[in-house]
Amino acid sequence: MQNIENKIAVVTGAASGIGLGITRALIAEGVHVAMLDVEQSALEAAYATLPATNVDVQKHVCDVSSRNAVGATAEAINAHYGKIHILCNNAGVVAGGPVGELTYDDWDWVIGVNLQGVIAGLQEYVPLIKAHGEGGHIVNTASILGHLTGPRQAIYAATKYAVVGLSESSRADLEPHNIGVSALCPGMIATNIIGSDRNRPDSLQETGSDFVEGMRDAITTTFKTQGLNPDRVGEQVVHGIRNNKPFIFTHAGLKDGIEARFQTIMDSFDGSEADGGSLGDLQ
Repeated sequence: MQNIENKIAVVTGAASGIGLGITRALIAEGVHVAMLDVEQSALEAAYATLPATNVDVQKHVCDVSSRNAVGATAEAINAHYGKIHILCNNAGVVAGGPVGELTYDDWDWVIGVNLQGVIAGLQEYVPLIKAHGEGGHIVNTASILGHLTGPRQAIYAATKYAVVGLSESSRADLEPHNIGVSALCPGMIATNIIGSDRNRPDSLQETGSDFVEGMRDAITTTFKTQGLNPDRVGEQVVHGIRNNKPFIFTHAGLKDGIEARFQTIMDSFDGSEADGGSLGDLQ
């Protein structure tokens, strides 16, 4: 999608971090943006920081884990702009701890936002993007932890691996409609995602997450001091949209880990049946 000027974009999780970086980058390219976030005060504050431009920026409070909220917001945005071209399913939360020690509330909360939120976005916005026939692009925020993972990351990684697979399959589905799909796979970014439980619903408060306060503060400080500026990620996203990249990686230094993972996968074919079971058979 080379020409994005005057196109219409929807960005979830737009009040801070990567979502705000994407919003700023799109606005700089002349894209009209609907900013969505679950935190009204943060959304208002983020909106106030945006530069004065000729683009039409709207803001909507929306909990992406609520299908009804996503549907109603999509309807309102489409009614205002008349069409939608770009969707950035970016809202995300995190909980961490050893598998088997996390609670069902932990799983339901993280899956509800990180995976069900992406699914709801696709369900509601894909028909709207298809409808005008002008093509478009979708960016689903996954993570490098959708390709590589380690201890205490099961709950987060499960959602991000799922978003990677969902993005790859959606890309194949939507290619005939001139709609590209990218999986954004950030490494360490200077955001406050570790504090995302500030928005955790009262109904899902029972937790086994081991992000105790001291650990949370240390991780947050590390992210903010050593992480990549979210505005740079926004620029990378614009580049990914323009070049229809299947993956948008933020850090080239992660290539070694990806190569090692795929070498492990290739080595694991040792002992497999030599004949049959090709990819074509599965499709």
